[in-house]
Amino acid sequence: MFNRDRWNEILEALNANKVRTLLTAFGVFWGIFILVALLALTNGLRTGVSVQFANRATNTMYIWGQSTSIPYKGMNKGRRIQFKLADVEALKQQLPALKYVSPRQQLGGYRGANNVTRNEKTGAFQVNGDYPEFINQQYMDILKGRWLSYSDIQKEMKSAVIGIDVVKSLYDIGEEPIGTYITLQGVNFKVVGVFDNPNTNGDSEEEANTIFIPFTTFGKAFNSADEVRWMTLTAYDGISITTIKEQIIDIMREQHSVHPTDNRAIGNNDVAEEFAKFNGLFNILDFVGYFVGALVLLSGGIGISNIMLIVVKERTNEIGVRRALGATPWNIKSQILQESIVLTLISGLAGIAFASGFIWIINYVLEQSGPMDNFANPSVNIIVIIIALIILTISGLLAGFIPASRATTMKPVDALRTE
Repeated sequence: MFNRDRWNEILEALNANKVRTLLTAFGVFWGIFILVALLALTNGLRTGVSVQFANRATNTMYIWGQSTSIPYKGMNKGRRIQFKLADVEALKQQLPALKYVSPRQQLGGYRGANNVTRNEKTGAFQVNGDYPEFINQQYMDILKGRWLSYSDIQKEMKSAVIGIDVVKSLYDIGEEPIGTYITLQGVNFKVVGVFDNPNTNGDSEEEANTIFIPFTTFGKAFNSADEVRWMTLTAYDGISITTIKEQIIDIMREQHSVHPTDNRAIGNNDVAEEFAKFNGLFNILDFVGYFVGALVLLSGGIGISNIMLIVVKERTNEIGVRRALGATPWNIKSQILQESIVLTLISGLAGIAFASGFIWIINYVLEQSGPMDNFANPSVNIIVIIIALIILTISGLLAGFIPASRATTMKPVDALRTE
């Protein structure tokens, strides 16, 4: 391995037919490039989608009341299901696997905007009534002040936690919002906190325009009493919310006298199931990347093996002379194997280098153009690169094994006789 003459011979052999060497190396180069590039793009998609889920607990689901589609117990279909606070207690008591059950309210329809005023400034924002545990289900960074507390709930305090976009609209630059008052539909609320979302894409831009107030205060101020618009449910770690989803819906059907087979009365959105589907998709894409890359690498290895067979045939006389001068079979075999490994590793490292450049260009373009939905920071784990280099080394050994074995089986007299 550290014989200078041996390396000079290898370089001379590779330079003897440069076009053939380049074409042979291209198979391995392209295989490793495809492998690294595909895995990087898949990781970019995985990271982008994960960012969309980053600001909420993934083991979570939402449920809300809709209209019945089947008559039941003397009640006609089309009856509207309205959740109550009693439903929250029923879920907590009957399903200990639930870590958080957050009843929620909202002014207006889905993502409805409401006029909020402060002094002479007015803005349209979403107003939600929530319980303190909701921050454990939809993560927020409290930049100033505090989040809602159970003291706010119990005392029906007129407290408000506002998003950063609310601050930008209702306050002057540098003005301190904590301790000031805003007016929601004629009711004054004291600002006790300012929040931002960890995720700056997609829904988080909507959420930055949101105002959170205590659920009990919401019911009293806006005459919704103990009505619940929808609930956010999170299961304990180790228990998938998807596995207990049917139990949750069955309890709600029983609470509101809904037919056991009425699938329209209780609406739901299973975040855990969606997240699992995305993970399954990306696992498939990872497999495709490894499979395609392995096939291309295999074809490159076969190409190197074929070329090394041709090289052995062309150098039959040289091998005969070496054997006649006392070279052992291992001397001949080791040189052929070393040439094969060198060719494989050089082409493989070039493929990794070009793939790294390709990934850098993509990240640079993303950095200059701004974040994209569902795609961010394409990259490859260094462990993958190390494994790829190990595979390349083994491929080089396998590619050179047959030609090397053939070279050592030739008798010196027969090799010298060949022209």
